[in-house]
Amino acid sequence: MNNNSLLSQLRNYVRRAEQWYLETPDRALDQAYDAALKIRAIENEHFGGQKISPRATQLRGNALAYFEKDLQKYLRNIRMRLTEFHRSRSALAITNPNQTADTLRTIETTEVGTDRFVPTVQDKPSITLEKLRFIDEVLMRYAEEQLTLEAVSASMLAVEMNGSPDKTTKPDKKNSDPNLTVADTQNVPANAAEKSEDFESLSDKTGLLPRSILTTLNRLRRDLDPKSEAEVLQNYRVSKVKTLLAVRFVLILILVPLLVQQGVRNIALSNYLIPGAWITQNFKVENPDRIFLNGEMAEEALRELQGFEERLKFENLLRETFERETLPAEEREARVKERSEQVEVRVREKATEIAASFSTQSANAIKNWIADIAGTIAFVLILLNGKREIDILKSFMDETVYGLSDSAKAFIIILFTDVFVGFHSPHGWEIILESVSKHFGLPANRDFIFLFIATFPVILDTIFKYWIFRYLNRVSPSAVATYREMNE
Repeated sequence: MNNNSLLSQLRNYVRRAEQWYLETPDRALDQAYDAALKIRAIENEHFGGQKISPRATQLRGNALAYFEKDLQKYLRNIRMRLTEFHRSRSALAITNPNQTADTLRTIETTEVGTDRFVPTVQDKPSITLEKLRFIDEVLMRYAEEQLTLEAVSASMLAVEMNGSPDKTTKPDKKNSDPNLTVADTQNVPANAAEKSEDFESLSDKTGLLPRSILTTLNRLRRDLDPKSEAEVLQNYRVSKVKTLLAVRFVLILILVPLLVQQGVRNIALSNYLIPGAWITQNFKVENPDRIFLNGEMAEEALRELQGFEERLKFENLLRETFERETLPAEEREARVKERSEQVEVRVREKATEIAASFSTQSANAIKNWIADIAGTIAFVLILLNGKREIDILKSFMDETVYGLSDSAKAFIIILFTDVFVGFHSPHGWEIILESVSKHFGLPANRDFIFLFIATFPVILDTIFKYWIFRYLNRVSPSAVATYREMNE
């Protein structure tokens, strides 16, 4: 009876989970539609039906900031829910191509405990299109305030190709990120992509006049331009979006592969699941021939056991030395025999303990291989799907690095060169290589480690010097002079 009730509960949970999964597109669209309705309600009640902006109301200060914060919250919610809507529909088309219509007929009739109107199957497409059309109308009104990845990257490309942000190319829909895309991104002004006035890229070429003079002339031209205030505001928006996108992409590059690696290592390959249990089973203590992945692990285990045994024998020899003066021969021999038996028992226990430890280490090495490969695949997929983000990150890094003072640049260069190619770096490389070998269960080949230490830091040092000579000396000669003074 209990088994039947547990089975029925499990089926109910599975049925509810499946229903929740199939309802995800409608639920996400409803949440985006509700957010758009809230924006429209604020517009009608406090801004006379116009978009939320200072020009449409007499509100100022904290009152206006209150509505602007709500606006940003609702716009962010709309973008997230639209992404969830599109992604879940794509997933349903792949995982449930034949069951979607049947499932809709089961969930469209009623929604218990709510007053929300649930349409019939015939009304669903028209109502969905109407909601999407309304959401697009709301988003189009705030397209200028919501600079997106697509708009920023397209305008950056226009600057690089045409030399002026006035010739804005149309964004490539193929590689756009739906997480950050709003309707009609072509409405973003062309001057939104203008680079910061003092920024010089790595790829900039030398000209006839010094760049400081050209930069000063360009600054004067922009200051005299009657549209300069709007351009400055738009440049600030671009810079803000670029910073957010770059920081987010860096966090994704770090956290997603790390979470994938840890999830595969600690969940998918845990001993509670079949793959992890099978790997652990192959290295159990009952199979002495499979305990060690390589001969170096066996030698390490043997050295540890020998050290333990010699320590016990040393302690027994000290006891025997002191007992010769205080105990008779018969009692002394009995104690020696008893201690030798204890030593044998403890050595066996220690051998079992060491074998279990190296068995776990061998199994963990195989699991580390699989988990690290999964994390690497996730990292590569992020890079392949993030070409626009990579371009924005490169631009952000250029602005950040070349925006530092000369002393800060010299300090960072000296820090990196001393850590990775300095006279004391071989010891650090040796520790790193040994740790990597132990992580993957590989023997620490001393010849390979010494060969690596003898060649790789030299190559790295050559790359540093070439970068300083080829690029930094061209775009920031004062930083190179500061570096040489600090390095001497």
